[in-house]
Amino acid sequence: MTDRLRGRTALITGASRGIGLAVAEAFAAEGARLLLNARNASPLERAAEELRTRFGVAVNTFACDVTDREAVARMIAAAEERGGLDVLVNNAGIHRAAKFLDYGAQDFRDLFEVNFIGVLHPTQLALPGMIARKRGSIVNVASTAGKWGTPNQSAYNVSKHAVIGLTRCLALELAPHQIRVNAICPWVVDTDMATGFIAEHAKVAGLSLEQTTNNFLNSVPLKRFIQPEEVATLAVFLASDEASYVNGQSWAIDGGRTMI
Repeated sequence: MTDRLRGRTALITGASRGIGLAVAEAFAAEGARLLLNARNASPLERAAEELRTRFGVAVNTFACDVTDREAVARMIAAAEERGGLDVLVNNAGIHRAAKFLDYGAQDFRDLFEVNFIGVLHPTQLALPGMIARKRGSIVNVASTAGKWGTPNQSAYNVSKHAVIGLTRCLALELAPHQIRVNAICPWVVDTDMATGFIAEHAKVAGLSLEQTTNNFLNSVPLKRFIQPEEVATLAVFLASDEASYVNGQSWAIDGGRTMI
């Protein structure tokens, strides 16, 4: 522990598992006060209790769907009552693979609603407090899918491209208020979501799960998937003063895949 986030309060969405939970652990290890969000209250509270026990930091929870603006408004209001937010990590997201002609319009709506509107609501509602305090760091967990094209997941890529576009625009707009906005763009992270992700792609391509997994691994120089902790490390950096001049960036964590 280096206390890089001591005295700061961070809201992390999608925090009950996977990348979000890893970010919560890394933030707690750096001394941050936490407000954890996910849709399901039970695993969220279990995660919070473990973090309180392990790290001795204040951890509050607020279970809601980030696509529900009224619920998110109540969550942000609760954070403001406790002193306000210094860091917002927009991590909640979903994936759905299909060939473009097999996607329905509702698939695009569903992915855009969670992956983009689920970033929009917390960000818009948290910003007035950050602007008033003249400080803040917003970290959007996007994807390498937001930086290039990918077959059989166009709806997902569109939603992540939107997150990166918003990141860039807000970085410019909010800089006068000393609020930094950056995005993290992981490739495949070794989580439950990734397991489903690979299974969906295997089904669409008509390949076995083993062959699809090998195809993914062979497409990256490091020949392995990302660990959630590797994403969390970058989130800590972007939230801390070490990144005080880092703004508007979309950081790829891809094991060198973009070099191929």
